[in-house]
Amino acid sequence: MKFFDRDISWLSFNKRVLMEAATLEVPLYERVKFLAIYSSNLDEFFRVRVASLRSIAEIDKKKINKKFDKPPKEILEELISEVHNQQEEFGEIKRNLIIPQLKKEGIYLYRNEPLLNAHKAPAEQYFKEHILATLDPINLTEDGSEAPHLENKSLYLVLEMQNQNKAQIGLVKIPTELPRFFELPKIENMHYYVTIDDIIRENVGSVFSDISINKAYSIKLNRDADLQIEDEYSGDLVAKIEKQIKKRDMGVPARFLYDANMPKALLKFLMQRFDIGENDLVEGGRYHNMNDLFQLPNPVSPLLENAPLPALHVHELDDATALFNVIDRKDILLHFPYQSYDYVLRFFEESSEDESVVDIKATFYRIAADSAICKSLIKAAENGKSVTVFVEVKARFDEANNLQWAERIENAGAKIIYSIPGLKVHAKVALVTRKSVNSRVTKYAYFGTGNFNEKTAKIYADEALLTCQDYLTDELDSLFSYLNDQNLSIEFKELLVAQFNIRKQFRGLVDREIEHAKKGYKGHIIIKLNNLEDEKMINKLYEASEAGVKVELIVRAICRLRPGVKGMSKNITVHRIVDRYLEHSRVFYFYNNGAEDLYLGSADWMKRNLYHRIEVVFPLYDPSLKEEILKLLEIQLSDNVKGSLLNEHLQNQPLASSLNPVQAQLDFYEWLKDK
Repeated sequence: MKFFDRDISWLSFNKRVLMEAATLEVPLYERVKFLAIYSSNLDEFFRVRVASLRSIAEIDKKKINKKFDKPPKEILEELISEVHNQQEEFGEIKRNLIIPQLKKEGIYLYRNEPLLNAHKAPAEQYFKEHILATLDPINLTEDGSEAPHLENKSLYLVLEMQNQNKAQIGLVKIPTELPRFFELPKIENMHYYVTIDDIIRENVGSVFSDISINKAYSIKLNRDADLQIEDEYSGDLVAKIEKQIKKRDMGVPARFLYDANMPKALLKFLMQRFDIGENDLVEGGRYHNMNDLFQLPNPVSPLLENAPLPALHVHELDDATALFNVIDRKDILLHFPYQSYDYVLRFFEESSEDESVVDIKATFYRIAADSAICKSLIKAAENGKSVTVFVEVKARFDEANNLQWAERIENAGAKIIYSIPGLKVHAKVALVTRKSVNSRVTKYAYFGTGNFNEKTAKIYADEALLTCQDYLTDELDSLFSYLNDQNLSIEFKELLVAQFNIRKQFRGLVDREIEHAKKGYKGHIIIKLNNLEDEKMINKLYEASEAGVKVELIVRAICRLRPGVKGMSKNITVHRIVDRYLEHSRVFYFYNNGAEDLYLGSADWMKRNLYHRIEVVFPLYDPSLKEEILKLLEIQLSDNVKGSLLNEHLQNQPLASSLNPVQAQLDFYEWLKDK
């Protein structure tokens, strides 16, 4: 096998997340969070990838099947089998490691057991005062009753009921507007919590008159999240997306999760009632929606969580009266979340108020719900500046938020450009133009690896460059012209831009390392990505490996490349780092016979990024800034605490070592702090 399957490789990443939940050295509540992250990841995986594969498998055309190494039906079977194994491991970790440790720390979480006498009355009172009014119970066996719509990701209890001698089936939705965990009175030194679903199980009998409840089983349905925009080249794309957003939670089933203890006859009844197919069924336990573990309170000690790392300040920027004054003198490289994201907010805020600023342009992919950057752009437009914002309205799960902000910014007088047909604009760039008293024009560019989103900037590890170098700002200005008019002919020499030169340039950079290696010189490539999927680029790395080039990859999630295979990839290693922050930056290093070329940007090596998006990858030339990124790569490749190696069998091999431990995220933070 030359390539790993894309989706199986993603599951190996989520398995790596699960491994953190089982790592005893990780603070207890961080392990709880990793369980929640794993569960949240899996929800989206079923809504997006599994739903897509099922659609393809149902079509089952030979032309489509040729795109896969295996028939989609076989891939689905393998996926479901692996998910089942991981879910079993999830349950074991929760039951045997997390729950006992919580109890040891003085936190008792009720699980499938009767409440203590001291807790029955408070639970019943909470049910009557807070839960009861939110319930809308349904008797599924009443004559003429229609099957209710099962909402996406919502939890339900299916009730086996008895009315005199007649068996009946009820349904009640677990309210999402209430916290999942309810705190019961403390007994001695123990804090007690119970899920609201268990409170409902105990008290739901009072909702149905003259009916007794025998048993209750939890169910949950994930629905296909694809918006199904059939023709992006005609009509009003924004109107189409707005219409489809409303239908998203009406999508076809992608996963019907049910309590494995549910009787087969009851399961069959539900399948018929809700039009659930055999392939949609996934066995689960008593409790679903484990991403709600994010809500589990910590009443004991902050020592059960990671010690916070306060965002570092850059004193040169803090002391400056204006960021533009610093950028005039030198390029600025920022590392998030290690350094404060406030400098990005300040860049836009100063741009909105500076009388010399005449023009602001930016691209938005995922915007914060309460975006300070958008508010600054609104202020800029109201202050009479020319503001142009490209808003990608096809950013999955962020479409509605992006549309709302686009409308607000446009109402302030800015120009909004909505999505290019057939393409997504994934670049994270901005351009500010200032005109001084003597009419001298200076352009200031922002190039980033992560979204303009101050919320995710606290948990995503990204880099950003602020510069006024003409060779970069002029080309960025050309890109914005192209976003406004795709009929323009644009050429890029410094920037690597998808749809223009990115594939050719990347291939050329790898080829140069191959040529150096063939001549007996050192060949070395380091690439840091979120996802590595494109077969053409993987083949190029295989070629480099066979030519003697050392290839070190840091890939967070999807990786179709098989490392360490003799005769194909023996000189390639794939590292994974799973820690407190989500590794998100993309970095490209080429030794170049000692001249060392270094690029940062937004592009993964996936078909969608290289062929179907606008991406921007930018060079770093300043030696001191290159030093920072090279240090980051050095530390990450040395991580033997949170780092693991992906082997040729798609297994995560820990690199733990008691000698000279290196934990990249903490060590890089300390390096920046000392620097």
